[in-house]
This record gives sequence, C-alpha cells and structure tokens, in this order.
Amino acid sequence: MSAESPPVSAMQPGVTGLTWLEMDDAMLSRGLAIRDWLLTEGRNASDLKLIVAGLCEQLASADIPVDRAMLVLQTLHAEQAAMAMEWKRAEGLEAEAIAYSDFSDKVYEESPFAAAHRARADINFRIDETPDDRFGIVADLRAQGYTHYFCAPLLFANGHRNGVSFATRTPGGFSDAELTLLRVLVPTIEAVLEIYAGYEALHQLLRTYIGDEPHRLVLDGDVRRGHVTRIRSAILFADMRDYTQRSSSLTPEQTVDLLNAYFDCIVPPIEAEGGEVLKYLGDGLLAIFRDRGDDAGSAAQAALDAASAALARLEAWNASHPDQAIATGIALHHGEAAYGNVGSGARLDFTIIGRDVNVASRLAGLNKALGEPLIMSGALTEQLWGMYELVGTFALKGIPDEIKVYRP
Repeated sequence: MSAESPPVSAMQPGVTGLTWLEMDDAMLSRGLAIRDWLLTEGRNASDLKLIVAGLCEQLASADIPVDRAMLVLQTLHAEQAAMAMEWKRAEGLEAEAIAYSDFSDKVYEESPFAAAHRARADINFRIDETPDDRFGIVADLRAQGYTHYFCAPLLFANGHRNGVSFATRTPGGFSDAELTLLRVLVPTIEAVLEIYAGYEALHQLLRTYIGDEPHRLVLDGDVRRGHVTRIRSAILFADMRDYTQRSSSLTPEQTVDLLNAYFDCIVPPIEAEGGEVLKYLGDGLLAIFRDRGDDAGSAAQAALDAASAALARLEAWNASHPDQAIATGIALHHGEAAYGNVGSGARLDFTIIGRDVNVASRLAGLNKALGEPLIMSGALTEQLWGMYELVGTFALKGIPDEIKVYRP
C-alpha cells in the first residue's frame, strides 16, 4: 500500500485466538450463539443459500448492523469459475454463477478480496475516508450509502482463495466490539464453508465425469466391484463422421474445439428431453432415456425428439460455419441396460453394459456404412406412434438375431 493510501486496518494471523477473551459478556454471548448456529444448522445445510442467508439473519438478530454481505467461492465446475452471493437487509439474497469467460483478473486485483488474500488477514475501511481509486468497489458502496466495509479471506486447504465481506450503513460504521465479533466468527465461517465446498466439489466432479444418476449411486455407496443395477431405457449412440481424417490435420487445440462444437449441438437436446449422457467416446457419446414406470413410449419418444433436435442444431451450426461443416450419425434402440462397477483393485469404472447396449453400439457402427443421419431399431419404433420407413433387416456382429432398422 502506498504512502498516499488511506488507513486500512489489517488483523494479522494469530490475533483471532485472543479476541474471544477481549469481548464483554453481552457480545461474547451473541458471538457464541452465532458460532453455535454455524456449527449446527449452518453445518448441516445442503444449500449454500441457506448458510449465507441464515448467517446474515443471525447477525441481524444479534443487532450487528450488517446491511450487506458478499460471499465469493471458487468452484470445480465445467462452466463456472466461482459462485457469488450477495445479501442485503432490505432485499434478501441473490446468487450469481461467474462463468470462466466473465472472470476478470483486473476486477479481482482491484477488489478488497485481493488485498485480503495478499495480507492473509482481514481488512476494513471507512468509506468516507477511502478514495474511489483505492478499491474498485468504493464508489458503488459510497453511492449506496454504506459507511464501513469489512472483508476477510477464506483460504481453503485445497488452495482455493475465497472471501466474505460485510458492510454497514450505520453512521460511524462498525464499532470496535462489532468488528471483533465479525473477526472471531471468520474461522468458523471458513470451516463450515470449506466442508460445504468439499461436498459440493465432489458432487460436481462426479456429475461432470460419470453422469447424474451414476454419481448419486456412487455417493450412496454403490462402489463394490461387480454390483449391477438394471434399468429399462431408450439408448442413444452418436458419433461424428470422418473424425479421424479431419483430426489428423488439426492441432490438439483445434481438435478439442471441433469436438466441443459437435457436442454443443448434440448434448443440450439430450438433456432437455430428460436424457443422461453416460459416456463420451472420443468423437461420440452414449446416452440413455429412462422408462417411467410402464410408460416405455415416453422414453423412446424423448430419445427420438432429442436426436431430431440435435440434427437440427447441427444443421444450423453448419449453415453458419460452411467451411467447418460437421456430419453425424445417431442410432436409437430400446431395451435393458445395466450399470456395473468394472475394473480391478481400487480403480473401477462405473459403466453401462448389457446386450441391448451392445445392439445400440452395433447399430451405430452399421449407421456409418448406411450413411444415415438417424436410424432406429424395431425395438424402439415399437414403442412409438406413427409410421417409420424400413431401411432393412441386418445381422449385427455378435448379436444372434437379425435387427430391423428404420429411419424417420
């Protein structure tokens, strides 16, 4: 901090252990009550919003004049760099996911959070004593009538740098006793949020890499090798045409861009129709649409609708990228699939197996020879209303019975 900068108090590490003893009995009682709430209801909350809003309500009930609170947590998410939550006394809580593309190093470096991370200690400043160029947020805080700002780093064991801040509109700002209470609560806030963030990261990573339902089964303890869960579903295989030839002339970065453009056309319609992408297979994917009770037709129709929408999205993408046009082949089948833990030792793969999965895979291989954008097995069309054109009856490798194949 330059000599021209206004005074910003910083509490050095180690001081927090003494401040409980420095509080008077009334403030100590309020602080302990809030800490107990954090370690019980806050600790057991399954939603971050409940933790943040509950903490702010506890502070308000204890007559701590917090009019605004902000929490920023880094995430392990495929699309989000962080989660930001802002609470205002008169407006309640608002949550915003910060995309990687929206994350700005400049905004961070000009924030009080960056200063707190560098100091590894909390900072606080009075708005009327702080020039607008000290931190990027000062002008907005002043315009909104805030008088005092307190910011603390939340430094997790995994290296994530997070932060929490509190601001007041009270004339004169926070009292020394109120600042002390906020300081002594920070380690408990940090611990509770680190526990929450750990569980949330586990959920997000498993959901990202093995799918929605498999991740729930794993977290429920379904990790024993050889365990099988059977389901009836429509099965979708999709793969890109001429991928090997196209990727041979591309850099790894260009290949990744190509695959992501392709999957951006195929995956959203699958998810919109209630399907689950279980596997990415290089230039292809495997997805399922679960039967709902005895209503097998809804799963088959959802798979067909998803495939049709994916082809439409791909056609639109090709129209806007004529020099990078992508072709695909999609195969649909209906039958029984099974989740199974396959592997050796401590390294397992939660995969989908079974005869009908093999049929769908063979249909996808057949579709490469047929050159059709979309084909369906007779087992799938039997679940649908309407007429479909018979392409032919085919023997598939490893499948004892010939399979009737249809196109829309």
